Amino acid sequence: MRGVETRIQEIRHRIFREVARMAYHTEWPVDKRIEELPYKIIPGEVGNFRNDVFLERAIVGERLRLAMGLPYRGASDPAPVSQGIEEADKPETYYTPPLINVIKFACNACPEKRVYVTDGCQGCLAHPCVEVCPKDAVSLDRTNGRSRIDPDKCIKCGQCANVCAYHAIIIQERPCAAACGMDAIHSDENGKADINYDKCVSCGQCLVNCPFGAIADKSQIFQVIRAIQTGERVYAAVAPAFVGQFGPKVTPGKLRAAMKALGFADVFEVAIGADLCAVQEAEDFVKEVPEQLPFMATSCCPAWSMMAKKLFPDYANCISMALTPMTLTARLIKKQHEKAKVVFIGPCAAKKLEAMRKSVRSEVDFVLTFEEMAGIFDAKHVDIENIAEDEGGVNAASRDGRNFAVAGGVAKSVVDVIAQMYPDKEIRVANAEGLKECKKLLQLAKAGKYNGYLLEGMACPGGCVAGAGTMQPVKKSQTAVSLYAAKAGHVTSDRTEYVSELEKLVE
Repeated sequence: MRGVETRIQEIRHRIFREVARMAYHTEWPVDKRIEELPYKIIPGEVGNFRNDVFLERAIVGERLRLAMGLPYRGASDPAPVSQGIEEADKPETYYTPPLINVIKFACNACPEKRVYVTDGCQGCLAHPCVEVCPKDAVSLDRTNGRSRIDPDKCIKCGQCANVCAYHAIIIQERPCAAACGMDAIHSDENGKADINYDKCVSCGQCLVNCPFGAIADKSQIFQVIRAIQTGERVYAAVAPAFVGQFGPKVTPGKLRAAMKALGFADVFEVAIGADLCAVQEAEDFVKEVPEQLPFMATSCCPAWSMMAKKLFPDYANCISMALTPMTLTARLIKKQHEKAKVVFIGPCAAKKLEAMRKSVRSEVDFVLTFEEMAGIFDAKHVDIENIAEDEGGVNAASRDGRNFAVAGGVAKSVVDVIAQMYPDKEIRVANAEGLKECKKLLQLAKAGKYNGYLLEGMACPGGCVAGAGTMQPVKKSQTAVSLYAAKAGHVTSDRTEYVSELEKLVE
């Protein structure tokens, strides 16, 4: 639903904006203000989106808590919205698990999967649906000639739907579960969606595919603004997928000017870290494949690498040990600027999970999505499209580094670096988008089909430009990133000025 301004996007934007306003207005008592906000966001006596205004406000209350980084509470917990609010105002507040949460009383309890005959059935003479059913679950209603399905016999194979000439038989799946490539979503005892956190890798695809807005992740909007207000030197590290996310007129120079207007010390493009990551992975691949490892998988997508380690533990060492672009950029910033705080701003929910790791916490202090960042701009009334351009732009990253944001871009960058280092070496590549396809890719690699290959996995179909924190259509983002990447002063990742810093950053 990215690029379509639905009611869910409207509510999410209001919540992010109001949390940011609450941080900026230090004269407001936070505990009192957060109690008032559900009434401000959902005013009046009648519900706007559901038929119960009190239910709407209760859902908004939990969304506000999650946006403050606080834990979700169920409908049975008799406590005010402001419960534990003091925890949100501590300087070292990190994301705490679980990151992705189902607001149970917002969930529609959709069926996990069902096959049924719609009113579109014409009662045709052929009735191929009856003939193909392996369990005799489809029968003929003699009163109207239409097909009907016995749910007790149906095994949901979908063969009847496939042969219906009128497409009158449909297969419905719970949208959040259908989007989950880890099969981590099931039903609880009340039929509500429930996440198995042992399986979940926090890709956030369930979040953007739930049409009831019942799934939300935690945010650090409040904590980032508070850090800036306390005088910390906070630097923004902006992911390569940023192009076009804040409007078609927003150039890198305008984005930098807008970030400085908010109080950020400066802005760095994470594509410079992508360049460093590509060089490190290229060197590792040449050294290790196939002598030490049968294949090597890229490391920059945390949901993909976590999925690989969870489901294919025997091949965990085949996931590149290279630092991710986010971590490398953060290290570079902190090397150049003493006592700097770094906030990664990107498209990805899983980056929040990555930043929770003890090995990364010292590098990355905060993580925000583009969508959350848009709420901050709105709260501070920054007209980002019309702000005066900062002529410095962002950074001198390479074309390949900027293309990390689109599927296939990571592998291409690594291959291009190897081509520069070892012109005669041929590299074979296989890539997959979406965790379901990524699983298939690794299953084939496990079976020996990709020995000697470089494997690229992206948890989000389309690449980082399709992450849970993006706001525009995926195809539009892919085009925008490619056009911006083409303007880079360097083509390959090994040609940028920051490559000389790599050894110091990974030692």
